[in-house]
Amino acid sequence: MSIRQTIELYFTGERLITPSGLSSVGNMLSKSEFVRYCNQRRDIPKRSEPYIPNGDITLTYIGQLVQGKPTFEAVREMQADPEYYRIALGLKRGIPSAETLRQRLDAIGDSMRNQILLANVNLFTAHSIEPTPLATGEVPLDIDVTPMDNSKSNKEGVSRTYKGFDGFAPNVAYTGTEGFMVNIELREGSHHCQKHTPEFLVETLECAHRITQRPLLVRMDAGNDAAENLGIVLEDGSWFIVKRNIRSESKDMWLNMVKDCCKDIRNPRDGKTVYVGSSWRDVVYKDSDGAEHTICLRMVYEIIERTIDKHGQILMLPDIEVNMWWTNLGWSDDQIIESYHAHGECEQYHSELKTDMDIERLPSGKFETNALVLELAMISFNILRMIGQESLKHKQPDKRPVRRRRLRTVISNLILFAGHLTRHGRRLRLAVGVSNAWSDAFVGVWRRFAPS
Repeated sequence: MSIRQTIELYFTGERLITPSGLSSVGNMLSKSEFVRYCNQRRDIPKRSEPYIPNGDITLTYIGQLVQGKPTFEAVREMQADPEYYRIALGLKRGIPSAETLRQRLDAIGDSMRNQILLANVNLFTAHSIEPTPLATGEVPLDIDVTPMDNSKSNKEGVSRTYKGFDGFAPNVAYTGTEGFMVNIELREGSHHCQKHTPEFLVETLECAHRITQRPLLVRMDAGNDAAENLGIVLEDGSWFIVKRNIRSESKDMWLNMVKDCCKDIRNPRDGKTVYVGSSWRDVVYKDSDGAEHTICLRMVYEIIERTIDKHGQILMLPDIEVNMWWTNLGWSDDQIIESYHAHGECEQYHSELKTDMDIERLPSGKFETNALVLELAMISFNILRMIGQESLKHKQPDKRPVRRRRLRTVISNLILFAGHLTRHGRRLRLAVGVSNAWSDAFVGVWRRFAPS
């Protein structure tokens, strides 16, 4: 009978750091003007620990968010080795207490939204990162609402969402095939998805044009089927695919109509007929000056009639499904439909924000503070995405090609990356273990974003 070999456990005085990846995060943020602006703001009160500037507050919280730790109490983990976190994140003074972090974020609230959006844009320009376009050359700009479950809480702004639970319903915009975040806005759960969307759309388009010079392709679902939205995109000179809301129109009417004129009729299986084609309708919208314009827009349709379900059961009444999209593109009908289906990838991005970064249950009871949390989460989301995409260029343990690195993988393997911290002379040195399968990718990312 063989004797099992055991591992001995003992305490060591060596400085072992778990989130070594914060050194790369600090390097990426060092080029941002946002921190300097925070420190210069004189209208933001400094309550407890006044020697800690507001820039240190926002940097510290971003350092938490990239670890997937949004709660204010998680800052206590940084106080175990404050020297490393101060240097890694580029703090001027030090790590705030949990109470100071909460109070200062409450004081800042949503007052720096414009500066945060600008800092997010600067993150791309400072590191020469541009969203990847589609094969046709346009950069997708996907706008979608994602409900956030905050049930059984008394937080300001929590109300019934269309998903049937109490929470918030923020509007989020992503760009590029990687899913970089361009804009985010916290909203009450009961707000209709179109409420304030025109203002959000204008703001998002402006940010997206600063990030990339390529033409934009705006994609939105049926909740945003409004002439005002279409007019904004048209006036901007961008392309769009917007799901059309048939509202009270009869599905039978549309089916009978396409049966008479559709030339592309498909029968993928017995009992299923698909009608694909385009039609045109006049749309009236108002520009930014209030002047009315009428434009004839293309409307792509896909109408499905099922007389037999997928299990072979014959239906007493046909099941009719009507899908339509507004567009100003000259693509084929199938390309329009396929591109809109790719818009569904937003759900994966939402999942990464809410689950991987653990943002779904927002930490504050105040609406404006939670709005600030989401805005800082946008910067953190993009930092993680940039690190993940850069890691794909280096040796990695993946068995198959990966197009996009999920944020949970980035946090687990490139942010929470164990290192050995030593002081040599007046410098801190971080030793990376060669036995770690992610060491090559970690070093590659660090070198890519290291200060020049």
